[in-house]
This record gives sequence, structure tokens and C-alpha cells, in this order.
Amino acid sequence: MVLCVGLAAGFAAADGKGGSFPGIEALMTPAEYHAAGLEKLTPQERKALDQWLIRYTAEDAPVLLNSDEEVKQAVQEQEIVSTIVSPFAGWSGNTVFTLANGQVWQQRRQSKYAYTGSTVAPEVRITRNFLGFYSMELLETGAKVLVKRVK
Repeated sequence: MVLCVGLAAGFAAADGKGGSFPGIEALMTPAEYHAAGLEKLTPQERKALDQWLIRYTAEDAPVLLNSDEEVKQAVQEQEIVSTIVSPFAGWSGNTVFTLANGQVWQQRRQSKYAYTGSTVAPEVRITRNFLGFYSMELLETGAKVLVKRVK
């Protein structure tokens, strides 16, 4: 829920004049976008959909995360738990994380965190929100960073 609220806050300033909201097309895979038939929308219709999505994310999505059983189940199915392959000292803006399960993830947003924990290969949980964005949490410390999968 925190990620959704933070995501909504980050997008709330988007007004079509250089805002930070990436738009529905960037949030979906090309296959999802095509399957939904969204390529048929006019630029004005796509902008209206983007504005609705910003409002929905800010107002309705956090409520559904806690109240709708289907949404709760989908969230649980979006978790990946693994460990970070050493060496690991935190993140600093464009950090790449190699996991023991073979996946490779990269930091998505600028932030810094110095890891001073006791675990050489700390355990992490990666979760995906309903918009398709991923967050990685260090289970030892609770620190979180937004990530995207690169391999």
C-alpha cells in the first residue's frame, strides 16, 4: 500500500505538461497494451485514461489492496524471495542487484542506502503492484528500493 500511495503522489503532479506519469502505454507490456486494444485510442482518449489512472491510483487502489480478496491474492502471487549475491553494500542510484535465483534487477529511481547489516547475502522480497512496478525490500532492515528486472 505504501508503494501505491507513493506512486500516486509521484504521479499526482502530472498534468500533461511535462509531468512524471509515464502513461498507460509505458506501464503495460506491448502485448498487454495490444490485447487491451489501447492502440486504437486517440491521443486525447489516452490522456483521459492516464488522468483516470492517476486518480484511481491515489484514491481507490489503496482501499482495494486491503479490502478485495482477489486483489490481495494477486499481490501475494507477485512476490519473489531470494538473496542478493555478494558483495552488497546498498544502493546509490543505478545499482544492479544479482539474486541467487539468477534474476538481475536494477534500481529504478534515484535514492541511496548504505547497507551495514550483518548478512553477507541478505534476503530480499520483491513485490509487484497492480500497475506493474516492482519494489525490493531487504528483509533484515526493512529498507525498500524501486527496481526493474533486467534479466
